[in-house]
Amino acid sequence: MVAGKQQGAGSASACGRIGDRPYWVLLGSVAIRAVHQVGGGVVLASFLLSWPAGPPAFYFWLAVLSGVLLTGTESLRHRQWYRELAGVSTLVKLLLLGAAYHRLLPAVPAVCAAFLLAAVAAHLPRELRHRLLY
Repeated sequence: MVAGKQQGAGSASACGRIGDRPYWVLLGSVAIRAVHQVGGGVVLASFLLSWPAGPPAFYFWLAVLSGVLLTGTESLRHRQWYRELAGVSTLVKLLLLGAAYHRLLPAVPAVCAAFLLAAVAAHLPRELRHRLLY
């Protein structure tokens, strides 16, 4: 193969750099992801059901802190995570949630769009999810 040329779309060269992560980090990330889904689910319910007080603080911070931990565990393995579809979709999700919180976008559609984006991006095949976008 000629140096500098990219192989096909499903090739390893189209994906970002991959590093080693200990097995305990992998197992921990599964538990953190489950906790993140619980926190995120309650936050989503608070928007969909129009709770007057908003999401309970415990579940809000559970979602935020577990999201930060998930980002850390993903970046241990995928060194260019912020350039991959997975990272960019997470940044778009954060922008949507921030815009909903600050009332720049209608809350329910923006929060639903963020959760839909997260669900789709998380279940894409690995070759697409970790493909470098730029």
